[in-house]
Amino acid sequence: MLVLFETAAGYAIFKVLNEKKLQEVDSLWKEFETPEKANKIVKLKHFEKFQDTTEALAASTALVEGKLSKNLKKILKKIVAKDAHEQLAVADAKLGGVIKDKLNLSCIHSPMVTELMRGIRSQIEGLITGLPSREMAAMCLGLAHSLSRYKLKFSPDKVDTMIIQAISLLDDLDKELNNYIMRCREWYGWHFPELGKIITDNLTYCKCVRKVGDRTNFASSDVSDILPEEIEEDVKAAAEISMGTEVSEEDINNIIHLCDQVIEISEYRTQLYDYLKNRMMAIAPNLTVMVGELVGARLIAHAGSLLNLAKHPASTVQLLGAEKALFRALKTKRDTPKFGLIYHASLVGQTNTKNKGKISRMLAAKTALTIRYDALGENTSAEMGAENRLKVETRLRLLEERGIRRISGTGKALARTDKYQNKSEVKIFDPSGDSTLPAVSKKRKIQEVEDQDTEVAVKAKKLKAEMKEETTVEDDEPVKKKKKKKDKEKQVEEEVLNEEPPTSPTVEVRQNCTAT
Repeated sequence: MLVLFETAAGYAIFKVLNEKKLQEVDSLWKEFETPEKANKIVKLKHFEKFQDTTEALAASTALVEGKLSKNLKKILKKIVAKDAHEQLAVADAKLGGVIKDKLNLSCIHSPMVTELMRGIRSQIEGLITGLPSREMAAMCLGLAHSLSRYKLKFSPDKVDTMIIQAISLLDDLDKELNNYIMRCREWYGWHFPELGKIITDNLTYCKCVRKVGDRTNFASSDVSDILPEEIEEDVKAAAEISMGTEVSEEDINNIIHLCDQVIEISEYRTQLYDYLKNRMMAIAPNLTVMVGELVGARLIAHAGSLLNLAKHPASTVQLLGAEKALFRALKTKRDTPKFGLIYHASLVGQTNTKNKGKISRMLAAKTALTIRYDALGENTSAEMGAENRLKVETRLRLLEERGIRRISGTGKALARTDKYQNKSEVKIFDPSGDSTLPAVSKKRKIQEVEDQDTEVAVKAKKLKAEMKEETTVEDDEPVKKKKKKKDKEKQVEEEVLNEEPPTSPTVEVRQNCTAT
């Protein structure tokens, strides 16, 4: 059995001397404890040294990708073809399959081969003669550096770090521009406050202030290249009757210097935006077509890289940028947000408030597909993004037209409007509507009202009687007891009055005198 061993210095092919000892995989490491023992197991048959680092880099990259390099193919044809009946032990199963297909050699890859490779690597200095250890270490270090550089330079178009830095710088420039422009308007507003209301555009305002300076110069200066004629006339008229304070020439110079900074930053911002647009079309063309360059760049920056963004599901892409709102909603058990950074896409902005959630969900699903296609696909066309955008637009159109659709068997038919037919109807005038006199006499009305009052009074009396009966039934027993006591007292008083004879006042006086 032959063994193909790859090193940083070149290819080595070993001949296995004792195959019986290879069967004991667990104790195979003992046979490679010393160089003498290792030489009894394997013997170097051929060693092909690399000429330079470039050749070593090409060979190592081919081995990493599982491909067969030209140099290795020549070696296998020369050396191994002589012993075609023997098996070739390889460290990579994928490489073994390629060798078997192209050279028709039987290759083997097993745990026993892995242990054999480990033993050879531990005693490589003793097995390969004529290769000093220092030279071997230098070759390993040089190959490692070259391989790292190759991986970094492998796909310069797919380096999304530039996009992340560009979109971050763009946001910073916007913040600084806003601060500078606010300061410039407030500062020059003390001198010419009416100018801020007439000129609303910030860049035009700064250019006008830089060119004119003091407001007294507006009458003699020509700003037709900056302002239209109508606005120029309004500015000159306002400058003559301005209520601003007088400022010194030094103050005007500082304000002009600030205007220069604003104009320079604005020009650099437009240049940076063009650069970002070109880089997005080169790295993620489908994503750019789908959501725009600014939203796409912010999604990539938020995820960290295009590959990390491709690993996210559509639901995460939909809520990317709204993490605080999501966890707040989960904590308070309220409705979760429906969109994050994707809210600023043009398709979501076109929809009404009711359908924004549906469109953002569908847009996130299609965007996730385009991101994966851009990150992992080899094609650089934007056809897929255009197709998916068209699907989202048709869905948006259907949602907007749902209000004029009717419910039918299929749910897709439009509401049919019936044909208008003019029906001529002759209407006769009713003269009773012109009369303002009441149709019923007043006496009859008064009688009806009195009858209604009597009926209401009778009903009220009946209700009161029923209520009294209910109360008497409840308080029946205590009322009877009280009545019996009162009757007894009345009977006693009547008996006493009946027993006493009627006496006159004279008789009573006589009786009293005799008694005395």
